[in-house]
Amino acid sequence: MPSLTMPTVQLGPLTVSRFIVGGNPFSGNSHWSAERSEQMKRWWTVARIKDCLREAESLGVNTFLGRGDNHIQRMLFEYWDEGGRIQWIAQTAPERRSIEANIAQICGTGAKACYLHGGMADGIWRNGEPEQMRDWIALIKERGMVAGMASHNWEFPRRAEELDLGCDFYMCCFYDIYGRGGEIYENEDRVAMCETIRSIDRPCIAYKIMAAGRNEPEEAFSFAFANIKPTDAVCVGIYSEHDPGQLAQDAALTVRYGARSPERRGSA
Repeated sequence: MPSLTMPTVQLGPLTVSRFIVGGNPFSGNSHWSAERSEQMKRWWTVARIKDCLREAESLGVNTFLGRGDNHIQRMLFEYWDEGGRIQWIAQTAPERRSIEANIAQICGTGAKACYLHGGMADGIWRNGEPEQMRDWIALIKERGMVAGMASHNWEFPRRAEELDLGCDFYMCCFYDIYGRGGEIYENEDRVAMCETIRSIDRPCIAYKIMAAGRNEPEEAFSFAFANIKPTDAVCVGIYSEHDPGQLAQDAALTVRYGARSPERRGSA
């Protein structure tokens, strides 16, 4: 399959494809139901994950985003040892007892960038203790990685900028599922997050643009690229069991809508 002319953005020194393969389905996180999550775990064997990443590279995608846990790290070691070249943006694993140790392990595995898990960061913001993230962000940078923070709430990236916590980039969820108390996906959330993204000069990676598979792909990608900055990217997970062309479609939509200047659509 020939490589597409995939548009790219800069994340510090990193050149990143505007479409990033997301790792939630690989780790069995469906954001639908326990049954769907179990299906994803059974489908996404290590062999199938590696095949997906090879296909992504053939389509011009150069970046994968996934959890900083043993499952993803071992898979990546296999993939790279077999000749894969995709670069890894790591999400901290909030279940680990020590965030510092997790960051060190992530760095040792070869991640190029690392960000603080969104659910964890949102909880810290709501508890009124954002300063505790400053040292973790500094540690990520000390380890030689580009540092970021994720959030599902449009207010928190703005506040992180006001406090100058040191982030190089932000992971910005289109839907505030934690703030709404569950898998509730309201259009007003993505409109508000896009306003935040445009207000921040640093690069942002928009995620859950598909509302975990609830949105129609063409509308989701066209909305995202019309409403984020040209310096931003999107991250979308792949679940190909019943849709083997999903990855190619997402890459093609990125080329179609992400390679041109945005025509802002507001709340369309």
